Amino acid sequence: MNFVEEDMYRLLVALLVGGLIGVEREYHSKAAGFRTMIMICVGAALFTLASERIGDSGDRIAANIVNGIGFLGAGIVFKEDNRVRGLTTAATVWAVGALGMCIGGGHYDIGLLGAAVVLATLWLMVGTSNWIGSKNQQRDYKIVTTFKNKTLQHYERLFEECGLVPRRGRQERIGNEIIGQWRVSGPDKAHEKCIKRLLNDAEVKQFVF
Repeated sequence: MNFVEEDMYRLLVALLVGGLIGVEREYHSKAAGFRTMIMICVGAALFTLASERIGDSGDRIAANIVNGIGFLGAGIVFKEDNRVRGLTTAATVWAVGALGMCIGGGHYDIGLLGAAVVLATLWLMVGTSNWIGSKNQQRDYKIVTTFKNKTLQHYERLFEECGLVPRRGRQERIGNEIIGQWRVSGPDKAHEKCIKRLLNDAEVKQFVF
């Protein structure tokens, strides 16, 4: 097999690997989907191939692939409702770049094994991740009610009775109303129990959770 055929083979394998991981991301409607993952994997493979042909001075090209992938990943991460989202997709972008480098360098064994590990993590570990998350979730609660002495302490006791741990945030009184905000952590079932009680509380005028 000559150099051209070998390079084409590497690029095709990179396309396949990036496409497989991209299908999973596209299926879950993530920011970096099918075409994006292909471009990242093929692009990393191309840079690696170019660095091999350039020679010693091309080592910097391969080294800078990591910086470029990090730049892409940073654009995917964002903050929403006091929670950071996109970290898994950003980490996947970083991993796909590494797979592209392995395949571009002709290290198919490492690249394909790494692709299998990434896909297994994305597909098979979802249930485990959800189970872990259900054991200790963090949610932001906002309660608006008529002002009374120790009103907010009353709701903090309610959180604790339901098996939750509240952390008091901003509190504000407007006229005869008081607004309390908490970041509450605990099991999913405890949150459901607490939410049900607050929704049935006639003194709660507004409840955001």
